Amino acid sequence: MPDYMFLLESRLSPEQRAVMLRVQELSAALGFNVYLTGGTVRDLVTGASLRDLDFTVEGNPSKIAHELEKGGAKILHEDDKLRHVELLFAGDCEGSISAARDDHYVRPGTRPEIRWSTIMEDLRRRDFSLNAIAISLNPASRGLLLDPTNGLSDIERAEVRALTIHSFTNQPVRLLRVLRYAARMGFKIEQRTQEWFDLAIERNLQETIAPEDAGDELRSLAREERPAVVLKAWEEHDLLEAVSPVLAKKHPSYDAIARLLKVREDLFTAGFRPRLAAPMLLAILGRLKDRELANVLSKAGFRSAEVEAALGFEEEALEAQKVLLGRKLNAPVDAFRFLEKMPLDQIAYLMAESNKSAALSKIRAFLNKWRPIRIALPAVVTELEALGTARGPKFDAIVEQVFAMQLTGRGKTKEEREKILRKLSGIKEQPKKKEKEKKPSKGTDKAHAAAAMGDAAHKKHTAAKAEAKQAAKGKPVHAKPHAKHAAHSSHGKGASAGKKSHGRR
Repeated sequence: MPDYMFLLESRLSPEQRAVMLRVQELSAALGFNVYLTGGTVRDLVTGASLRDLDFTVEGNPSKIAHELEKGGAKILHEDDKLRHVELLFAGDCEGSISAARDDHYVRPGTRPEIRWSTIMEDLRRRDFSLNAIAISLNPASRGLLLDPTNGLSDIERAEVRALTIHSFTNQPVRLLRVLRYAARMGFKIEQRTQEWFDLAIERNLQETIAPEDAGDELRSLAREERPAVVLKAWEEHDLLEAVSPVLAKKHPSYDAIARLLKVREDLFTAGFRPRLAAPMLLAILGRLKDRELANVLSKAGFRSAEVEAALGFEEEALEAQKVLLGRKLNAPVDAFRFLEKMPLDQIAYLMAESNKSAALSKIRAFLNKWRPIRIALPAVVTELEALGTARGPKFDAIVEQVFAMQLTGRGKTKEEREKILRKLSGIKEQPKKKEKEKKPSKGTDKAHAAAAMGDAAHKKHTAAKAEAKQAAKGKPVHAKPHAKHAAHSSHGKGASAGKKSHGRR
């Protein structure tokens, strides 16, 4: 049996792991049983990236959500009727906390009666088997996998299977959802589920999809990794009109979607985990005019604040671009500080849609050059400490000055950085000690003397050989007299000359 807790913890980011532990602590303190459910477990089993953390508690999730809010989480949406809370956890992790419930239908297709229940009943009332899996986070059963509808087998067969014949009748929006899951994971629709799907289409159940439910699917679509594949599946089955007749008529902007997906890959490569729901929604609806866009979102159940944010998103991004192109941000360090605080989804939008090369070059420099330098800045801190500079405001100011210089291409090597750090901190380089000339040892003198004698003997031997060769050829040899002999001969000649001179006198 797989160790799901080990698998889960090895796949979670540090921020997600911290959120999971905090939810466990709060649930235990309140006496609630808590489970990871739905998409989180499905993505864990299939090997997909864990985008969200979906928790289900046997209790009221609002109590946990408000405690998390005190620790920095942000409540995005709270449904008191369904006891469902969507949050942006501390560390920018998205997710939700829901109460375990059972939807009781008096007749197929009627509004359900909501009853609070146990986790097993909650899993059995879900839409598809691959979403009806949970992992216990409770101390007594931590890591236990709950799979009452045999969803793991369907995942292994790469199939999407509905849990009841009334699945599409009870909630027609599942017609959109089953295609979204199949397109996302490359799964096929299970045979009986396909028959139920076709029957629902024949009965025109797609026309009864509630606008709010269609809006939820549109939100989910904007967060998909391959939204274009899902949209084409909806169009192929004539279901796009259920989302929006205007969108079905004008068609999604597939070019804009493709540009934004390319940008998302670039951001992943640069080390970011972008949430691009806002610009992706605008890309999907890119062919619509502002008034049409507002109407589509309003009819889809988007709250007024969400509509205003969507309509103002492009304007805010373009305003940021103007600032980026201004004179105040000519220096790389100023441009870096501005881009560092700029929302990532706005940066992504400009990368996908802007035609201002100057702005794009600064953004690319920020992602690929400036940010790696910033990440490597602890090395400068270590080097400055090694020079003996004490920590403090001046220390921090020097580090920032060096960072600004590095953005302009200076201080690339360790030696160059050391010179800059010494200059900024006022620490002079210590003078190098002169090496004393060493006196040659006695052994060295003897060696030199022996070498000199060897050279003299070699020269004498060479001269003797040359004389022998000349004698063999019959040539007269003009040998140089020995020093003593030469001196004696000259002395004799001088004496005889003196005698002759005396005789003449």
